[in-house]
Amino acid sequence: MVRGNLAAVAVALCCIVAATGQMPPYSFVPAPPGNVVRAESVAFNGSNPGDRWEAITSKEQVGSGNGRRFYQWYLSIYQLRRGAYRLRYESPKNGGPLTRVRQANGANVWFPVQEASIVGAAALTRKRVQLLVVQSHEMAADCGSATVTIFGAKPGGTVGPLATVTNSCELSARIPADGASLELSGPYYAPNAALCCPTKPHATAVLRYVDGKWVASPNYFKVE
Repeated sequence: MVRGNLAAVAVALCCIVAATGQMPPYSFVPAPPGNVVRAESVAFNGSNPGDRWEAITSKEQVGSGNGRRFYQWYLSIYQLRRGAYRLRYESPKNGGPLTRVRQANGANVWFPVQEASIVGAAALTRKRVQLLVVQSHEMAADCGSATVTIFGAKPGGTVGPLATVTNSCELSARIPADGASLELSGPYYAPNAALCCPTKPHATAVLRYVDGKWVASPNYFKVE
């Protein structure tokens, strides 16, 4: 399993090389769990070349049954310190957006069924200071819930969630050309609408940071 992790990190670093043209001569301590899906460089504290961060999504198979595989997903955020990328935040261990996948009453089924992806990095609040945008989805018996999480620097040199947007069933995010906002897409449910019947099946809203607050317009999705 350790060899598999290291091989996956190597693949992720190759992706970084393709994007930047340079090979970071650093290891990840500890290595991301499971198999790496995507790696993204994020300038949480601006463009200072001495302050470098990497965000990695990975997944690890926890079981199989009824012809399908079940995975635990992870989001790992690393900071370059003392010659290596060192882990600063990991979900689900340190909190959201992901939760721990568990087997259901001894059956060959694991819940929640989950998925996560990195949308990208963008200067949503200040120029040259990037935030990380991650979207995730978890479900059990029904269509589940979707979350867009915005990560940024916090006091004490750490990182963590700064804002979350949630919605029933589906929610996706896209960073438009202006790089200073997020475009959110998903079904809109009025307060009394059933999950089967969204009030607006294909709704879109723009999320911006205005006067110290995150504001989605129109107000289709829950922002916290």
